[in-house]
Amino acid sequence: MRHFGHLAPSVREALFHREPVEFTSASPAGLLAVALGATLYSPATRPQLAQDVLKMADRGVVSMVLCLEDSIADAEVPAAEANLVRQLTALHAAGHDADADLPLLFVRVREAGQITRLTTRLGDAVRLLSGYVLPKFTEDRGMPFLEALARAESDCGRRLFAMPVLESPEVLHLETRAETLAGIARSVDKYRDRVLALRLGVTDFCSVYGLRRTPHITAYDVGLVATVIADVVNVLGRNDGTGCTVTGPVWEYFRFSERMFKPQLRSSPFRWRGADELRAELIEHDMDGLLREIQLDRANGLQGKTCIHPSHVAPVHALSVVSHEEFSDATDILRPERHGGGVLRSAYTNKMNEVKPHRAWAERTLLRAEVFGVAREGVDFVDLLAAGQHDHDHRGTEEDGTHA
Repeated sequence: MRHFGHLAPSVREALFHREPVEFTSASPAGLLAVALGATLYSPATRPQLAQDVLKMADRGVVSMVLCLEDSIADAEVPAAEANLVRQLTALHAAGHDADADLPLLFVRVREAGQITRLTTRLGDAVRLLSGYVLPKFTEDRGMPFLEALARAESDCGRRLFAMPVLESPEVLHLETRAETLAGIARSVDKYRDRVLALRLGVTDFCSVYGLRRTPHITAYDVGLVATVIADVVNVLGRNDGTGCTVTGPVWEYFRFSERMFKPQLRSSPFRWRGADELRAELIEHDMDGLLREIQLDRANGLQGKTCIHPSHVAPVHALSVVSHEEFSDATDILRPERHGGGVLRSAYTNKMNEVKPHRAWAERTLLRAEVFGVAREGVDFVDLLAAGQHDHDHRGTEEDGTHA
């Protein structure tokens, strides 16, 4: 699989200076963590779940979570488990392959016993799974999940990743936050080879205080949430070899709502490209707030994003592509002759690149470039979004509602 692989080769050639690489579920964990991109959640109760997975893959979705937790009612769990097993078994029986035509698939469970139970019930169809999402993760609650995952991996003979979700009140509350994050760091370190990424449950954080952000306010505008994100990255997202990939919070909105503030998308980048209709559509569906939050995610050390609607996937991926300018800066900084340090003017002559302070940024940028590609000079997120929108319209795969 590869990002933007759903676009025609001629379209990719026009957009990319360097195209995204192909990868499989067996690729190195560091690459897969970045490759997650927009991770689309879907309730495991959906009657056409197998077809949904195939359709989403056809639209460029590279990672999905099939949810048995908050997206379904308590009474639905047994039926949802049965449906999940039935649908994945059907995909496997039809010859679909985790490394050919399916996204990276994860199951979000409620309790550790589900990992053992589902892995056994899936049988050979477990080959379609890349791992499990572990809810409300702390050191005490998380260890049984990680232990169950390690046993399941040994029993089925397939590498299975964990994606813990940080969403508990202990992470949010100031008096318990430091101790809780330190405990999470210990448990993650013990199972480092199996923890692919840490996910942030910002909706749960807000619920502790009865808050809900509007489509015009990002997670970073909510002070309580912003401090938690900063502390999670500080403790768990360090770039010294001890940290993990931390993914961006969910964006909850996908339909038009009455506006209080002006749109956050400048008109000129769209007008220059004859894409005024695309800008109007993004604003109409409150996507300008999403685009801003994606940029703030990256500025705050997060990669990828949790998504609950297919329309969110293209913006996340478009803004994950490395610009030609970023690529130029990163490659200049990492040239062998620069190892001694120093300062140099960028090739775009608009900034100074300091070799030692910017080295870690450059390395992360080139990893993102490998996974999401490098845009041609003069190509930006508007061109990438427009190409994806044209492909979507051409295929006629309009989605009726939310996935999770």
